[in-house]
Amino acid sequence: MSDADLRKRERIRRKRLRSMIENLAAPALALALLLAWQVAVPLFNVSQFVLPTPFDILKRTVTDYRLLLSHGWVTAAEVVAGFLCAATVGILTALAVFYSRIVERAVYPLLVAMQTVPKVALAPLVILYLGYDWGPKLFLSFLISFFPIVVATVVGLKSLDRGYANLVKSMGASEAQVFLKVRLPAALPSIFGSFKVALSLAVIGAVLGEYVAAERGLGYLQLQANANFDVTLNFAAVFVIALLGVGLYSIILFVEKRINTQHGAQP
Repeated sequence: MSDADLRKRERIRRKRLRSMIENLAAPALALALLLAWQVAVPLFNVSQFVLPTPFDILKRTVTDYRLLLSHGWVTAAEVVAGFLCAATVGILTALAVFYSRIVERAVYPLLVAMQTVPKVALAPLVILYLGYDWGPKLFLSFLISFFPIVVATVVGLKSLDRGYANLVKSMGASEAQVFLKVRLPAALPSIFGSFKVALSLAVIGAVLGEYVAAERGLGYLQLQANANFDVTLNFAAVFVIALLGVGLYSIILFVEKRINTQHGAQP
């Protein structure tokens, strides 16, 4: 075997090793933190009523899985609905901002002003106008995740060099063809980056809405656990919320990789 083949094999081996380390880094860190937590609680004689161990939380999650699932499905539906509304309206708004200078000057200041208002401050008004059904949770989930999608999509659409767009047009491509074949693929990394941020914000918005106006959902379950001084159930609800966020994030990541593969781009 030649030296070139040996060097190539070594590069491939190092690349695989680096990829494996990168994939295992996050789970290893999470496991280390959980082990430290598990050891620290009995070591410092912390009461289970103040801080349960990860094992106790996992045990409670398994024991009350039906209760957690019944509330978790409600929260998941609110998150998905709010995110889809934010993604749809956000992308349409970004297109209007990108293609119209008037819309950009009119809408952007309103978006910034809306984003600076704490969403908790809007909760009483949201309840007043939308009641205690799905409305408040859906609206808060939409509102809190809408802004990053608009901003990132506009930035992505503007990332294409104007000279390159003009070159494609000079070859006979229409504006629609330029958008679909060139501008949109160039904006995909920014769009999917905003989706990842917006999805985590949508979870926050839905749970926040459940804190102030709900009869179902993981946020509502947390309030009930607090009222009963059930710290372990509260942590179990937090654990399920985290799983929900990670699961939805993984779906976005999977879709991003598939689309980027089709367009021949890197995620």
